[in-house]
Parts: sequence; C-alpha cells; structure tokens
Amino acid sequence: MAQQLAIPASLFDATNGAGVWGGETLLPGMSPVAQVYSGHQFGVWAGQLGDGRGILLGEQLLADGSTLDWHLKGAGLTPYSRMGDGRAVLRSTIRESLASEAMHYLGIPTTRALSIVASDTPVQRETEETGAMLMRLAQSHMRFGHFEHFYYRREPEKVQQLADFAIRHYWPQWQDVPEKYALWFEEVAARTGRLIAEWQTVGFAHGVMNTDNMSILGLTIDYGPFGFLDDYDPGFIGNHSDHQGRYRFDNQPSVALWNLQRLAQTFNPFY
Repeated sequence: MAQQLAIPASLFDATNGAGVWGGETLLPGMSPVAQVYSGHQFGVWAGQLGDGRGILLGEQLLADGSTLDWHLKGAGLTPYSRMGDGRAVLRSTIRESLASEAMHYLGIPTTRALSIVASDTPVQRETEETGAMLMRLAQSHMRFGHFEHFYYRREPEKVQQLADFAIRHYWPQWQDVPEKYALWFEEVAARTGRLIAEWQTVGFAHGVMNTDNMSILGLTIDYGPFGFLDDYDPGFIGNHSDHQGRYRFDNQPSVALWNLQRLAQTFNPFY
C-alpha cells in the first residue's frame, strides 16, 4: 500500500516515521478534524455521535485524480469522545488491519490499513492493555449518520450540502442533472446491496451495522466485533453485546435495507 501511494521508505523508519504515524507530526497539507455524525444504534436513535477516537488528518490527491482520506484511529480525545478515552488498543488495531487487508484482497470494498503504532502509555479496559493507533485509508469516510445528524437537527440545507459535496466529489457526472439526488441514492443503495452480498459469500458478519457505520461508497468500515463463519450458521452473532441478534449473519441484508430507509428519510424535505 505504501508503495502504491509513493510514500518514502524513510517514513517507516522507527525514528523518522513514528511521529507521522502517531499523529504528532503533520505532513504538508494535513489539517486534522474530528467529524460529527449521528445515527441509529441497534435500531434506536442514539443522537449525536461522531469521531470519538479518530482524527481525519487530510486527503491525498492520487495520480489518477481520485482522493484518499488519511484517518488516524486511536488518536485520543476529541469533542465527540463522550465518556470514552479516545484510545484504541493494540489487539483491536492488529485485528482490524488484518481483516481489512484480507477483505481487500478478497475483492470486497473496504477501508485499508497503512500503519500501526504502539504506545508506551497503557490503556485501561477490562485489563490493562497496550495502546495503539491505526492509520486507516479510504476514498471517503462519509457515513449515513452524517446525513442523519443534520436531518434530525432540522437543517435540511446541510443535508443538501453534504449530498452536493458527495456528488461533486465522487459522481461529478450528475452535478447538473435535475434528478441527481435520486440517482445518487440509487447508487448508494446499489453499492450497499453489492457489499452485503459479498459479505454473505465469504461468511463475514460485521457485528455492529449501526447507521453510523454505513459508508455512502459501499465500503466495509469500522471493524469492531466482526467475525467469519467457520461453518455455515445463519444465526451466527459476532457481537457478544448483540443480545437480541439484530446483526446476526442472516439478518445483514434486511438490516442494510432498514439503514438505507433511514438514509432516504433524510431527503424527505426535498420531495
């Protein structure tokens, strides 16, 4: 991945690169932000959420004209950390890195993992763990929850602004088309449907398909309590907190549809 992005090998030297991959040293053009979004969690409106432990460092322009977000997970406290500490642990960052790269090479749309940096400062969970930060790459980190946030704040002009940005940035051929929002939603729905179908073919259970964990580009994002089926088990639940089995393996297609309906609802003021 680093070679594809033409990142100098010197940045992966422990002495020279740790500051970059740990977020202490900003590369030219980086302007860190924590994003706000809201969402439905386990089918219930959860209100404002946001990047509680992640920072969007910047956007890289690639040779083909496309862009790539650089997002540091486990970066520390943000305005949206709520009761959390903003940290990530080494165990989960390694797990996300391995899973996201595996999904990529299986041909399934996903965020990518560029680097992991361990921290000397321990993180307290059920036990004391090693802290870490994951540099996550994606064409976009825009979520269904971004649109929900402004819809429920009764700010339809900002929902429209988000949609216009997404269309201009990722589907510029629709910018001047009268039905651009309908075309955009159809594309998001199609990408989401294809993604879920691909999950089902490899036995992947995401575990936490909240609307704030759904990508408008149809990417697998936010690897948390995911799992893979060892043997076919339609009732497999990867998330031990999912006591009702809402996100069990065989329910993923219907949950995706429900989530798309929540996204569609945010455009009600325009129709």
